[in-house]
Amino acid sequence: MVSLKIKQPSRRVSAGMVDKFREIPAAVVGDCMVRIQAGGAQLRPMHAGGTVLAGPAYTVKTRPGDNLFVHKAIDLAHPGDIIVVDAGGTLDNAIVGEMMLTHAETRGLGGVVIYGAIRDSGHVRNHPFPVYATGVTLRGPFQNGPGYINVPISIAGMVIEPGDLLLGDDDGVICIPYDQVEELYAESYKRYQGENAQRERVRNGTVDRTWIDDRLKAAPYTIEIE
Repeated sequence: MVSLKIKQPSRRVSAGMVDKFREIPAAVVGDCMVRIQAGGAQLRPMHAGGTVLAGPAYTVKTRPGDNLFVHKAIDLAHPGDIIVVDAGGTLDNAIVGEMMLTHAETRGLGGVVIYGAIRDSGHVRNHPFPVYATGVTLRGPFQNGPGYINVPISIAGMVIEPGDLLLGDDDGVICIPYDQVEELYAESYKRYQGENAQRERVRNGTVDRTWIDDRLKAAPYTIEIE
C-alpha cells in the first residue's frame, strides 16, 4: 500500500524576514531572480486589492478536484503560514470556498494559494484575506484524497519547498527559496530603492533615455527613421 506523508516543515523563513519582504513588490523580487521565477500568469489574486501575501509555505499536493488534504493542512498549519496547493491547475472543481477560507483566516494563517479553482468568489473578492488561484467554478470538490502535506511542489514550473517564503501582490506570486532569502532581500531592497529614484527622475524630466538609441545602434538589423 502507498504511504502518504503528512509532515511539518523542517524549517520556516523567519517572521522578521517575512515582514521585510512585505515592503518589496513581487515584480522587483522577480527581476532579481533573473525573471524566470513566478507562479505563472494564470495564478491571479482573487481577494480585495491592497493586501500583500507573505509568509512561510505550507505545501499540499493533492489529486485535482479533491481537498481532503487541504482541510487537514489548514488544521495543522501555524499562524502566518501560507497554504499553497498544487491541485494540478485544473478548473473542474473548486478546492476552497468561503467556509474553508474563513477557517484559515480564523486560525491566523497568512493566506491561501491554489493552483486550481476556488468558489464563493464574491466573498473572496470583497474580503482582504489573501487568496490566489487560477480560476473560479461553482462545482465543489471531492474529499477522498490522496495527497501529501509538506513535500516539494511545483506551480507552473516554480518549485516550492515547505518553509520557503511566498510573496504575492496585485501582480502575482513568487517563491523565494529558504536558503536565498537574505541575499535576495538585500538585492531586492537595493533595486527597489533604485526604482524609486528612477521614478523621481521620470517625474522631474531628468531621466536618461540615451540607452534606447545605444541599444538600437547595437542591434543586428538596420533601422530607417522616416
